[in-house]
Amino acid sequence: MAPSRKRIGVLALARPTFDIPYAVEVAATAMVTLQDLDAEVLGNGELLFDAETTERALGRFEGDQLDALLLLQVSFTDSSMTEAIGARFDAPIILWTFPEERTGGRLRLNSFCGINLAAYALVNAGSDFGYVHRYADDVGAVDDIARLLSENIAQQSSHRRDPKETSVAAAARAAVVASKMAGTTIGVIGDRPVGFDPCGYDPEELSGVTGVVVERKELEDLFREAAAVEPAAVAATRSRATAALGSLDDLDQQSLDRSLSLYGGLKGLIAEGEWSGVATRCWPECFTEYGGAACSPQSMLIDDGVPGTCEADVYGNVTALLLQHIAGEPSFVADLVEMDTAGTTGVLWHCGLAPMHMAPDDGSATGRKLAAGTVHSNRKMPLLNEFALRPGRVTLARLSQAGGAHSLVIGGGTMLDAPLAFSGTAGVVEFDRPAPEVTATIMREGLEHHFGIVYGEYREELEALAECWRNPVVDL
Repeated sequence: MAPSRKRIGVLALARPTFDIPYAVEVAATAMVTLQDLDAEVLGNGELLFDAETTERALGRFEGDQLDALLLLQVSFTDSSMTEAIGARFDAPIILWTFPEERTGGRLRLNSFCGINLAAYALVNAGSDFGYVHRYADDVGAVDDIARLLSENIAQQSSHRRDPKETSVAAAARAAVVASKMAGTTIGVIGDRPVGFDPCGYDPEELSGVTGVVVERKELEDLFREAAAVEPAAVAATRSRATAALGSLDDLDQQSLDRSLSLYGGLKGLIAEGEWSGVATRCWPECFTEYGGAACSPQSMLIDDGVPGTCEADVYGNVTALLLQHIAGEPSFVADLVEMDTAGTTGVLWHCGLAPMHMAPDDGSATGRKLAAGTVHSNRKMPLLNEFALRPGRVTLARLSQAGGAHSLVIGGGTMLDAPLAFSGTAGVVEFDRPAPEVTATIMREGLEHHFGIVYGEYREELEALAECWRNPVVDL
């Protein structure tokens, strides 16, 4: 008797702030590709944007004995829908994320970052899942899904390890960094966005590991402080931005002033709290309630020596600060938004808040930075920096709480002299390991979607810092 065909349910997840016509096309192409899968495919490629539509789609599978749920991560989404799906069904989950052409234009889907968030949530929940990272028309996706269906889809064991032994000099430098961190207060403004579990934190646990103290403020505090910034101070901030980015006259001037005033507001709260860093819930309220982007203002803070991070990501801010202490220069916390399906490169990106320190220059005696001012690709408001990160050796890190336990993620690579991959601030990094291996680590460990970057080679110091903090290490 022939074995029965596997039955899989298909759901397509997306967010309306991305390129929806393109997302519809990608989902439809993926559904055509799935016709070659030797399995009974239930469901369709209709994009699901919210809990209500997802709930209705899930209802179609009631009573079906599914062997797996295939989630098409068509665009970026937070993890809330994936968590709800995982909690409702016993069937293992397969996540399919779609690579994106590095056009230099808008990040149209940001699918990889979505699967990154989903993996973090699923690992924390103990849910069994596998993943596929292929273009929608890649027949290799069918082979990958078939392989997963033929195996026992389950969470893989962690590859955390003990810190390596380091030189006396590296250990001494790490001890200085640990001492500095232990005397640090950072600020967090507002709550993390819904479904952004990696940005959550327990202040007592964080302090127990690092000695860092977190002081909380509300977004209303920031908006009130920013609204009180004197026009002369806003004008001075504009002059600084113009010197770095060129003319800003073509941008919406009211939104530009609101954005620039956020720099003054943040500086005021930083001075009041004596903060060494600040993690801010930048969207959507900075756009929808205050009327300007917090991206370039946070970039200015980073160049000032006070790391600013998005999405109220406290652990990301701690990572930025420890990298700054180790390297003695600004660091940048970014999303990993695109990965080679084969090869060694990926794209580290964030909307437009990389510090000007990381911008390339024109090679002249003046060293003019090759950067411009722009608007947010989804929200269409200023002010954001736009440039490709300059080439050079980089160290990557993350103080992680993935899987419900602390570790220090450590990686290395070379930022390539490559064109801007996506609008905003982005860099093409050639990892020290093949990109599919880096992807596998992120998925297996359920790592956070924000990684810290600093120029130079500091992996030995990070190993020693992990030893200071009694943290295991994850090799990115």
